[in-house]
Amino acid sequence: MSDPKSRLISLLRELSVRTGTFTLASGKTSDFYVDARQTTLHAEGSRLVAEMVLDILHVGVTAVGGLTMGADPIACSVAAVSTHQGKPMHAFLIRKIAKGHGTGHFCEGLANVPEGSMVAIVEDTTTTGGSLIEAAEKAKKAGLVVVQCITVVDRQEGAAERIEEAGWTLEALTTRSELLD
Repeated sequence: MSDPKSRLISLLRELSVRTGTFTLASGKTSDFYVDARQTTLHAEGSRLVAEMVLDILHVGVTAVGGLTMGADPIACSVAAVSTHQGKPMHAFLIRKIAKGHGTGHFCEGLANVPEGSMVAIVEDTTTTGGSLIEAAEKAKKAGLVVVQCITVVDRQEGAAERIEEAGWTLEALTTRSELLD
């Protein structure tokens, strides 16, 4: 069996990578599209991503989360797989718009993630870094300490630099160049 990164790249190429003309969430037009949810929602892909995220988490991180919907399968699979590795890691989800009812929170799952907890923000595909930065800022407002930003695929279009300017470092499980190699 191949190493986890090689297998993840293979699954991404098979299930998620498309060529053609696409309009991205950033508004840019691209000849390369990655619908990483096709891989993060796949049984094996979900496990691989979770294991790879768990392998690079900083010491002290107690939870992973990010903007719904791209981060949801990642955060939840990390939480599930973490229990099998004997190092439980909770998940939390960040809404793009606060609930208009109930508690009105942006972040869900905070009963398991107390204020002051060290967390990692995750995302499926990163282009400009805007969604990751938005998630990190909302997590900070919820009282969490963001110590890590992780993406499944870095499209290598400026996200790493923009996230660094915002005070964090982007860690990618794979990149555009690796997927197109």
